[in-house]
Amino acid sequence: MKAQSINEIKALFQAGKLKEADILTLKNDQRKGVQQIVSSYEKQLLKEKALEQLFQEMSTYERVSYEKGKYLVAGVDEAGRGPLAGPVVAAAVILPRDFKLLGLNDSKQLAEQKREEYFAVIKEEAISYGIAIIDNQTIDNLNILEATKMAMHKAIGQLQPPAEHVLIDAVQLENLHCSSESIIKGDANSISIAAASILAKVTRDRIMKEIDKQYPMYDFRSNMGYGTKAHLEGLQMYGISPYHRQSFAPVRDCQKG
Repeated sequence: MKAQSINEIKALFQAGKLKEADILTLKNDQRKGVQQIVSSYEKQLLKEKALEQLFQEMSTYERVSYEKGKYLVAGVDEAGRGPLAGPVVAAAVILPRDFKLLGLNDSKQLAEQKREEYFAVIKEEAISYGIAIIDNQTIDNLNILEATKMAMHKAIGQLQPPAEHVLIDAVQLENLHCSSESIIKGDANSISIAAASILAKVTRDRIMKEIDKQYPMYDFRSNMGYGTKAHLEGLQMYGISPYHRQSFAPVRDCQKG
């Protein structure tokens, strides 16, 4: 490449226009600023390779299913089993075989902005997806495990075309129309389950932020219904809201008080 200023080289790097051949040339450039750019490029390359490797590892369950002739593989996950308030949300998603989204992981491992970004990509590129919401009254009537299973069944039932195989995060589901397997820590071991976890969590977080507008005293916007100090203090001071799970101990104890 022709001789360029450090600012010009930096602009090329930030635009992703530097090639490996350019880097080989720049390695002979003794300017400190150029060497910093080369170092940044190589660190970025290593990061991308690590993300690529992780993505391939997380695609193992999907590849095994494809090899068996089952190409419509759904990942299923939930958000909101542990909170004291709000719904439990489940999502199911079938990704295309050529889907690639480096950095896709368990939604809890991603920053909110990244989750929102991935949420849009997954919905746009998925073959099919379903999202089901089970409210706190139903959770109280059934118990959280059965409510979670109900949400998962409903989300799977929304898939069109239907799944040929279902990968589920940690929960055993009965009476499915197709084969399935439950995977411990599935949201960190399957791209389909990870994608479902993002759809479920972003949907639920948005719901909790809306509820927070009605009941700001519990700080739902920050805690998403989990039993943080601010939430528990709000319960003690204001009592329960219509969105609290009355079968959960801290809420039930608050009522007794």
